[in-house]
Amino acid sequence: MLTERGISVNALSTTGPGTAAELARGAIEQGADLILVAGGDGTINEALNGMVHSSVPLAILPAGTANVLATELGLGKTMERAAASLQEWEPERVAVGLLDRSSDEGPRHFLLMAGAGLDADIVYHLSLGVKAALGKAAYWMGGFAKLGRRLPEFTVESEGRKFRAGFALASRVRNYGGDLEIARGASLLDDQFELVLFEGSSSFAYLKYMLGVAARRHPRMRGITILRTREAVFSAPVQGKVHLQVDGEYAGFAPARVEIVPNALTLLVPPQFRVRDEKTAARTPVASAWTTSPTR
Repeated sequence: MLTERGISVNALSTTGPGTAAELARGAIEQGADLILVAGGDGTINEALNGMVHSSVPLAILPAGTANVLATELGLGKTMERAAASLQEWEPERVAVGLLDRSSDEGPRHFLLMAGAGLDADIVYHLSLGVKAALGKAAYWMGGFAKLGRRLPEFTVESEGRKFRAGFALASRVRNYGGDLEIARGASLLDDQFELVLFEGSSSFAYLKYMLGVAARRHPRMRGITILRTREAVFSAPVQGKVHLQVDGEYAGFAPARVEIVPNALTLLVPPQFRVRDEKTAARTPVASAWTTSPTR
């Protein structure tokens, strides 16, 4: 389809986890004027880490389990639909996030979100075979398997204040997992995270939280704090581990710091994305920095 539209494509196949970054970096060095990723959010994240601070734009053909980025951009669920409109897309220079774990693994950039606690723990224990067979349902199964267990709480420091959480999400997008909207005021066009903090160690509390998210009532729920920030620090608990994920992929464990890297990436987006994103942001109430949600 792309060739028929006059777009010359050099197809490069990944050979396993961790190879997309080098492929993207090498293609840029050889003069590519576009990196087009056919894959899910994990593959996109890998390619992103080979592209940060370059002027070459990134575009995607959606695949994978959920593809949060494709949902956020309104690209549809098939590669064919996205490819048909690719020539209409426009460049947007956007910020990305940076996760620094202060370990030998080094920092890692992300485009969508970084999570600490519950959701990263689910990712850590997820069977790749079950994920391949069941898709998004595998994540829900992993979440329900936590019922009845205690979750390790940790400290999140941001905007000069400290909070306790069992799940923290620093998000650049509204969509979460393809089906939910947790950070409803987030935008790829902003140079901030929407930081959503869920308090408590009881797994049953998180069932209530997720029902609130599904009903879009969570900004008013007791135990949830929402704020805008450019950085946050996740501590390590005294006992146990707090796992981390970026863009749905496992990323080690706390302590860690997330921060905004402005003007870091050129992303091709459909022309209607900016209009829709700005309208949604105008309708969405934004919690002021370090203000907790109402306790009713």
